Amino acid sequence: MAYLVGYFSMLISFGLVDACWLSVMGPRLYRPTLGDILLADVRLGPAVAFYLMYPVGLLVFAVLPAMKANSLSMAAGSGLLFGAIAYATYDLTNYATLRNWSLQLTVADMAYGALASGLAATISLWAIRAVSNV
Repeated sequence: MAYLVGYFSMLISFGLVDACWLSVMGPRLYRPTLGDILLADVRLGPAVAFYLMYPVGLLVFAVLPAMKANSLSMAAGSGLLFGAIAYATYDLTNYATLRNWSLQLTVADMAYGALASGLAATISLWAIRAVSNV
């Protein structure tokens, strides 16, 4: 039960934070930088796959170890690190290979991914504690 609570609380919290980020920063940061290479409509299949898989990584590598250590700060720190590494993989590869990808976009997106992941991991462990009375 704790794993399901952790997964779904992370899925919801990360999804909401990401929706806010993309709705605000999409027109301000991504569209001006990437412009003509962006699709008019998002490809839903890959987007859904990401949102279903990413919380699994956060749960396994951040929340579960923090749950064993009984530490919200460990969930936040491990989530932050996981997010920084995951987003760096994407952003640094794009910066190395795509003409339009900028250093500003790389740094902003990596910082966002780290913070959003740390927050989602913390919320997830908090939710697990709330239902488990730990």
